[in-house]
Amino acid sequence: MAAEIISGKELAQAKRNEIKNEVNTLAEKGIIPGLAVLLVGNNPASRSYVSAKAKTSKELGIHSILLEYPDTITEEHLLSEIDRLNQDDSIHGILVQLPLPQSINELAIIEKISPTKDVDGFHPINIGRMMIGQESFLPCTPFGIVEMVKSKELSIEGKHVVVVGRSNIVGKPVGQLFLNENATVTYCHSRTQDLKEITRQADILVAAVGKANFITGDYIKEGAVVIDVGVNRLETGKLCGDVLFEEGLEKASYITPVPGGVGPMTITMLLHNTVESAKKSAALSRK
Repeated sequence: MAAEIISGKELAQAKRNEIKNEVNTLAEKGIIPGLAVLLVGNNPASRSYVSAKAKTSKELGIHSILLEYPDTITEEHLLSEIDRLNQDDSIHGILVQLPLPQSINELAIIEKISPTKDVDGFHPINIGRMMIGQESFLPCTPFGIVEMVKSKELSIEGKHVVVVGRSNIVGKPVGQLFLNENATVTYCHSRTQDLKEITRQADILVAAVGKANFITGDYIKEGAVVIDVGVNRLETGKLCGDVLFEEGLEKASYITPVPGGVGPMTITMLLHNTVESAKKSAALSRK
């Protein structure tokens, strides 16, 4: 029997409707959530992501500004721009679109963003809070992944989650979020031996390796939940994930597609975080 598809597109739309209602409620109190997106250079993929974020923000009634800079901008100038936004009370979320030019230290830029406006969930303070289970802004893609699994009322507690990939943006934090939900988590990466043996033990398999169709059917346990984070463009121009979808469909009980899977959830959770930031800011200003 073929797997049930977990549509990120459908779930994202349902969550966006909830966010829009929250934004309307805040607007009645004179609070407009504000998101500032900083784009350095002219990377086509980055520009595509940024325009999608701006479009969705507008649809939901979130005040969104896009600040564009040439790739010749100095690190000092970019830091001063972030500092200015940190002080701006109309801005509740600051997002610097990665990657940045090699001349700029990404970590220094991320650390400059106020943790209270770090709606991407990348600041070391938010990562640290997430690690110990404290309230924090959660990284958007991992947050979206856990929401997708929960949307099908699938049990996470006690399940074996295998994460293939250990990036700071997806691999590491998604494993931690599943651990916070009482799963048993195994991380795999390019140095892992007998990868197939480990992935075949997964009740929930998260593929975040960045290689087109890398996870074939023989990597997947019968009945596993398969979450495909990869977005790869084939020579034909077609988008595909890290999982060979047709084979995954035959082995898994649930699987996410590419496109239309994890991607729409990432932007949605970013806007969720922005609204949460606005609510916290309003609560603090009333004290």
